[in-house]
Amino acid sequence: MSRIAYVNGRYAPLHKAFVHVEDRGFQFADGVYEVFPVYCGHIVNCDWHMQRLAQSLLGLQIEWPISPDVLRAILMEVLRRNRIRDGGMIYLQITRGVAPRNHAFPGANVHPSLVIIARSVDMAARHLQAQTGVRIISVPDTRWARRDIKSVALLPNMLAKQEAAHAGASEALFVNDRGIVTECASSTFWMVSQDGRLLTHPLGHAILPGVTRRAVMVLAQEMGLEVAEEEFDLQKVITAREAFLTSATNFVMPAIQIDAKIIANGVPGPISIALRKAYIDKLKKFD
Repeated sequence: MSRIAYVNGRYAPLHKAFVHVEDRGFQFADGVYEVFPVYCGHIVNCDWHMQRLAQSLLGLQIEWPISPDVLRAILMEVLRRNRIRDGGMIYLQITRGVAPRNHAFPGANVHPSLVIIARSVDMAARHLQAQTGVRIISVPDTRWARRDIKSVALLPNMLAKQEAAHAGASEALFVNDRGIVTECASSTFWMVSQDGRLLTHPLGHAILPGVTRRAVMVLAQEMGLEVAEEEFDLQKVITAREAFLTSATNFVMPAIQIDAKIIANGVPGPISIALRKAYIDKLKKFD
């Protein structure tokens, strides 16, 4: 079955979906994106993803191309046309639009561009990976200063992920110039401290406000776990009882090694396992 995309008001087979060569997203990375996870045929945490999209658009001063309510309807139609049932994702991108190349914002007659695509995700492979845990590496955090905006300008993230791939790892963990762990290239980083607290970096300009991060934080508190948003360095991670990542399509993914250091005993920890199970159980209640 051909995958179907939505581009500026039209549905088209993916191989026939195009944007203009002077789209500012292509020339300047002047745009934002959002990833809507799909599980059991439903869009997960849709309201929170829409809220984050609104904040990203505000951060770059880009107007909504269509109303949020109409956008929700299109997301559902893209999901239906691509027949994604078990697990998948919907990728949405909004740019400032098409205009002659100039660094300053174009005039008021330019309309934002909207692109939406969807694809299935092999959830069985993700579940299998979670049983053994993943390796990550640490890299310097060279990103721009407004990481809370989900911008399409992802060059440092891409380079970090490629460095991880070269090292045979699944993810790269950013460490800033003060030695503080911020987040991963495409996920939120968590650790379980020696006193049993769940720690993750505070919200602000330094990290993306992860939607799965938000959902897992609520879930952890419901489970009676103590959650703290505070800064910590790489040495504290190495001595952690557990570590894990959260993201839209990985849910809760245990991390068992960072660089050459094994975390705890090198297997997924009980808190990571319990959180992943509880999160998936909650998603299954959509059916």
